[in-house]
Amino acid sequence: MKDRPHISYDEIVRIVEPESTVLDLGCGDGELLNRLITERKVQGRGVEIDEGMILQCIAKGISVFQGNLDEGLKDWGTKSYDYVILNETLQVIHSPILVLEEMLRVGKRAIVSFPNFGYYLTRLQLLGRGRMPVSRHLPYQWYNTPNIHLCTRNDFVALCSELGITIQTEIALRRDRRLALPFSNLFATEVLFIIEK
Repeated sequence: MKDRPHISYDEIVRIVEPESTVLDLGCGDGELLNRLITERKVQGRGVEIDEGMILQCIAKGISVFQGNLDEGLKDWGTKSYDYVILNETLQVIHSPILVLEEMLRVGKRAIVSFPNFGYYLTRLQLLGRGRMPVSRHLPYQWYNTPNIHLCTRNDFVALCSELGITIQTEIALRRDRRLALPFSNLFATEVLFIIEK
């Protein structure tokens, strides 16, 4: 995913209040957290499982904890962060419900973004070619993709309703811009939600 721009970063930086506390789950190389620390003066910490990514975070001076999100967030107290962020990681974890519930326990607010598998070109590729879609936004073949839970915008909204999670804000994104919300399940390549419980 390094070859494509992280279209949600600008939105997340805009959303997060200055000088707040942030826990970035699946923080990767720390690029987003570094922007939040630099641009919004947050007190931030990352959680990452990949040792190579952790070393990149440390090289940037970012506080990072090695951990497996599928085991929960038992090391963090209830409402101990203003924001808990799960950026483009929901689709790669084994226990998404556990992680969402833990995010909402640990954070006052949670920000979740993920690729929208309901995007119309993704649907058309599957329909027309009969093969799993590969695109700029989904650059992997079916056999080497880290994406194990293929979720659409509508799937996530339904899950939030089922779990009693309040969607405070929804942002639909495509390429480098925001989209109007009507029909976002068809036209957004990525969706971002601010949720609370």
